[in-house]
Amino acid sequence: MKFNVFTAMEYKAGSPGTVILNIHAQRTPHQTVINETFSIEPYIKVEELISTQIENRLIRFEIEEAGLVKINYNATIDTFCQIKDFAEVEEIPVAQMDSAVLPYLYPSRYCQSDKLYRLANHMFGHIENPFEKVLTLTDWIYKNVQYLSGSTNAQTSAFDTVTEQVGVCRDFAHLGIALCRALTIPARYFTGYAYHLKPADFHACFEAYIGNDWVLFDATRLVPLNGLVKIASGRDAADTAIANIFGDVTFNAMAVSCEVAEDNFIPFFYQQSSLKGLSYL
Repeated sequence: MKFNVFTAMEYKAGSPGTVILNIHAQRTPHQTVINETFSIEPYIKVEELISTQIENRLIRFEIEEAGLVKINYNATIDTFCQIKDFAEVEEIPVAQMDSAVLPYLYPSRYCQSDKLYRLANHMFGHIENPFEKVLTLTDWIYKNVQYLSGSTNAQTSAFDTVTEQVGVCRDFAHLGIALCRALTIPARYFTGYAYHLKPADFHACFEAYIGNDWVLFDATRLVPLNGLVKIASGRDAADTAIANIFGDVTFNAMAVSCEVAEDNFIPFFYQQSSLKGLSYL
């Protein structure tokens, strides 16, 4: 499915500084960047950095003098996702897991799976099918955590979200990841552009490693699962920040959009009675 995505950002520099942006869509075998443009006003030379382990595309640039900096990113992206039946899938023992997925099994800054081990196993450990297990915990998050804009901050962790039972998309994602890891299911953070997200913004959800596939889950239920364009993956939000700023540079404003570029889009959401999952691979 083809999508048109757009980002406009504005920063104010009080003195020279460096900015590393993470707003470019990934290039993968199942996500093609058909065309894209990136511009900075006033003109600044930029450097693209590619992560060594995953396909995150970072843009680094130096602001040499004080003033306003305006950034624009436009792209047309073609995504390919598969809907698979996970009814017969079995859990993968840690001893048989690919070494590349092991980092997504450990506790991380915002996903303290070690602190949620007893809760996760008490509530979901009895479920044998791994897809059903993740679907059930995702449904539990949706029903028990209130989605409320501005209710949390950059320090909020999965453990905080369980306690306070309120959060935004990144908090829902962090809690889902932490519960999966506590159940010995590798899970990673997913950030991207989202079709029909209101208000328009970047969106966060998560992927769980099930049956040798990375399968997408979104406890917020705010957007169709097949309406996402991936920007980045990581252990949690610390690995996938939209911007990292070094120096006296402050964020002023941002606009984000994601629209379908074709007429045959059919929204896909999970059904509790079905074990069919969606993978962006």
